Amino acid sequence: MLSTLYLALTEAVRSLVANKMRSFLTVLGIVIGVAAVIALLAIGRGAQAAITGSIEGLGTNLIFVAPGNAQDPMAARSARPMRLQDVYALQDAGAAPSVRWAVPLLQRGVRVSKGDRHHNTLAIGTTPEYRVIRNYDVSEGAFFTETHLLSRAPVVLLGPKVAETLFDRTEGLVGETVHINGHPFRVIGVLEAKGGGGFGPDQDDRVILPITAMYARLFPDLQGKVDGIMVSAVSPEAIETAKEEIRQILRLRHRLRPDQEDDFTIFTQQEFLQVFEVITGVLTIFLGGIAAISLLVGGIGIMNIMLVSVTERTKEIGLRKALGARKRDILVQFLTEATLLSLVGGLIGIVLGWGLAAAVERVAARFGTALPAVVDARAVLLATLFSASVGIFFGFYPANRAANLEPVEALRYE
Repeated sequence: MLSTLYLALTEAVRSLVANKMRSFLTVLGIVIGVAAVIALLAIGRGAQAAITGSIEGLGTNLIFVAPGNAQDPMAARSARPMRLQDVYALQDAGAAPSVRWAVPLLQRGVRVSKGDRHHNTLAIGTTPEYRVIRNYDVSEGAFFTETHLLSRAPVVLLGPKVAETLFDRTEGLVGETVHINGHPFRVIGVLEAKGGGGFGPDQDDRVILPITAMYARLFPDLQGKVDGIMVSAVSPEAIETAKEEIRQILRLRHRLRPDQEDDFTIFTQQEFLQVFEVITGVLTIFLGGIAAISLLVGGIGIMNIMLVSVTERTKEIGLRKALGARKRDILVQFLTEATLLSLVGGLIGIVLGWGLAAAVERVAARFGTALPAVVDARAVLLATLFSASVGIFFGFYPANRAANLEPVEALRYE
């Protein structure tokens, strides 16, 4: 058996080398198909890893409270806006023992200036606990304090991208003055780089300031209103209990009747992760499916070339049969050729796909987007097996046709 396979493999190599250009063009279809599968699956998994990392990087034991009911968009129009008093109510340890911290969020686009330099960015108004909840560190200076909050002090922390744009550096900026929407603010710190991302706002392109200063100097018409509340539970096990405490407190504050739906939405960090994992999982499968079409096209190319090969070698097949070759021997010979074409194309495609994925990662990094290329060993194995299967599947018909040729008719073929 081994000798038969060895002879079939030797003959397959000889036949393919004898028709270099034809073999190359046939292999090219499989190369493109496998490379597309590997690259697109790697990019899809990389996107999933980037999104998951961004969400996990927000902090731990997080719960997000947003105005409006996500399940009822019509009711969201008449929903009561969230206010600072809602945050204070959630900070009551007696009413919400499972809540460690609750911080308000007011987010608006602003224009930050220094001399003749200007930069449009995101301003986040919040409280000092935001630093702990979001795991924010400063590369220099310090986060604002309760004193800054109570005195409505015009102080600001710059994201590294904002600092670089305005000052061409991220060091030695404490004490500098920048203007936000025309109002002077003193820089008290520079945030540590978290890395930009194409999946949500760039975490390095923002400024953070006391929410009271944001009300008093930038948006007095929004006094007391917040865009959302970020809550940290006392432990991972207390997240569900904290959610229920938050729901009961806000329903009571918003005077909702038992038959009324919530006019707010509560999300946990885990729920965000699950939603994004489903979305990116479907996207990865979709991309892999599109790439697999290229493999099918390559397989059809193999079948076409093998049919041409059978026609060209009809006399040779007749002579082999006349000399005692069995139907099985002819079948194995042509199947070996088809499989060899697929495997060679598959191996080259894996290397090319890996290279394409790495190239996409580098290009994304140059544009400030973190998109790691995650080449999964399972994807490589799947592509290899699939390419071999394509060769066997699409090579079977030509091989079977060659095996069924009658020796006398084959020898007469012109």
